[in-house]
Amino acid sequence: MIRRVALLSTGDELVTGRTVDTNANYIADKLVAIGLDVVAVFVVGDYPDRIRWAWEQAMEKADVVISTGGLGPTADDLTTETVAAMIGRKLLLHEDVAERIRQMFAAMGRTMPENNLKQAHFPQGATVIPNALGTAPGFRVAVERGNRTCHLAVLPGVPREMKPMLETQIIPWLQGESGTGEVYLSHVFQTFGLSESALDEMVAGCIDAAEGRIAFRAAFPQISVRLTVQDQPARAAARLDALVARLRERLGGFAYGEGDVNMETEVGRLLAGRGVTLGLAESCTGGLVANRLTDVPGSSAYLLGGVVAYSNAAKVAQLGVATATLEAHGAVSEQTAEEMAVGARRIFASDLGLAITGIAGPAGGTPDKPVGTVCFALASANGVISRRYKLWGARDWVKVLSSQVALDWVRRHLLGLDPSESGALKR
Repeated sequence: MIRRVALLSTGDELVTGRTVDTNANYIADKLVAIGLDVVAVFVVGDYPDRIRWAWEQAMEKADVVISTGGLGPTADDLTTETVAAMIGRKLLLHEDVAERIRQMFAAMGRTMPENNLKQAHFPQGATVIPNALGTAPGFRVAVERGNRTCHLAVLPGVPREMKPMLETQIIPWLQGESGTGEVYLSHVFQTFGLSESALDEMVAGCIDAAEGRIAFRAAFPQISVRLTVQDQPARAAARLDALVARLRERLGGFAYGEGDVNMETEVGRLLAGRGVTLGLAESCTGGLVANRLTDVPGSSAYLLGGVVAYSNAAKVAQLGVATATLEAHGAVSEQTAEEMAVGARRIFASDLGLAITGIAGPAGGTPDKPVGTVCFALASANGVISRRYKLWGARDWVKVLSSQVALDWVRRHLLGLDPSESGALKR
């Protein structure tokens, strides 16, 4: 029965830092979602002795080892031949695969280099895993180690080829080999405003460990909360629905979306659904809020425009901020943010005016207003509200976190929640 999985990524570009290993993260996330235990991740360069060492270590710790990379036609693609030598199997030509590679080159009007036939050789007894998007198929093979069987699954390193092979062939095979007949179903909440520890405290006792499993994943500036249930197919969906409703109530306004959704998409959905328009006035974020909103298709229906008023002169000339306000309270103040928000609403004739002004750093802070001080304001037909935050991190973090808080203010306003109660990853 398969329970433990180890991952192995091969390539000089990975160990030298020229390329980030995103494959292991992607595969691990998919495997954990179906209830498997990812016990280790190995990354090695294109050297036979190192590849063999990593395979041996991985096989000691896992029931299945899934590797990516090293299946190309060049001399430094060594995975297949190293695995074959390690398990004592001959490499055999798979004629159907060889013919498919020839046809792919012919369809492109190109002559196939003979070294591409290297990709049609597999260890004796291996099951070929077809690759619909490239010339390098994968394979899997079972190996006896002492009194147990270890399964080796080898996939190409190109993500666009690897991902469909994993999802359509490897994962169904793994689920069939788990031996329980049970399925794993998951539901993800996207949250903002609480740290992992605070979220953990918030959901404590909401769901018993015997009912389902809750896991947290931080991906700045939001945190995902994944709920997973394990049960027979006839019962799993109903159980998940009941637990999702319970967890949704517990998370409340800190859950901004469900599934694979970001804040700007959810805010856009709410603005469009309610027929509400928005005007922006940005200072320290330099147009980042506008950029995020316009990443969403159809944003022209609700985002009317934005002003990047970085200097005091621009705040006065473009947004109508009073010189007296700047002199009395400074550019980074709730009073200035309020006048910026009112100005944005006025010049764009929008339903809402949103403003951000702050000190992103690394210089510019004072004892009274240190780096990370950011003020927000939201103007509507009912008036204007504002709040001052003390954010943290380097300049890019402050800017991203400021844009997230600003979008969360709009979301909360549209849902009838108090925008000023939006946290900034409160601990």
